[in-house]
Formats: sequence, C-alpha cells, structure tokens
Amino acid sequence: MELLENFTVSFILFSSHVLELFGAFIIISFAVYAFVNHFRNPLTNKNIEPIRLALAKRLALGLEFKMGAEILKTVVVSTMEEVLILAAIIALRVILNLIIHWEIKNVERQHN
Repeated sequence: MELLENFTVSFILFSSHVLELFGAFIIISFAVYAFVNHFRNPLTNKNIEPIRLALAKRLALGLEFKMGAEILKTVVVSTMEEVLILAAIIALRVILNLIIHWEIKNVERQHN
C-alpha cells in the first residue's frame, strides 16, 4: 500500500511540474512572438491592440495551466502551512486571470 501511495505522490508531483512547464512555455513563447511581431515593423505598426489582445489571451491560458498544477499539488500537501501557501498562490493566479479576462473583454468591447 505504501508503494502505491509513493507512486501516486510522485506521479502527481511530476504531472504538476509538467503542467507548470506547459504554462511557462506558452507564456514565454508567445511573449517572444509578440515582441518580435511588434518590433518587426515599428513604423507601420501603429495599432498594437491586436498584439496586446492575443498576448493577454495566451497569458490567461498559461496561467490556467499553472493554476492546474497548483491545484494538483493540493492533493499531496501534508501540513496546514503548505495548504495556506498553495491557497495564496492559487488566489493570486485567480486574481491575475480575472484581471486579464476583464482586460480582454474591455478591449474586445471597444473594437466591436
């Protein structure tokens, strides 16, 4: 039984690390893409709203992967201190996600 518990904990921690990497990859790769796209033609690229909107959507997606990783970690925490730390991290990521979604909706409303 202990072997199964150790395997489960290891699998959950590995999965959370993979989700963290997915989130980081999404954020970094699209940030680089947006940076390059913006500075490719700086004189003709007056309207940056489409780039900002696309970047905000990718940031939200990356944060959702990272939040999923934190939620997975809650399964294997052993102390109340760890629960509180994970809850704070999740709360901050939820707030960031809500702010990004609010910004996306405002920009989309302005363009329609």
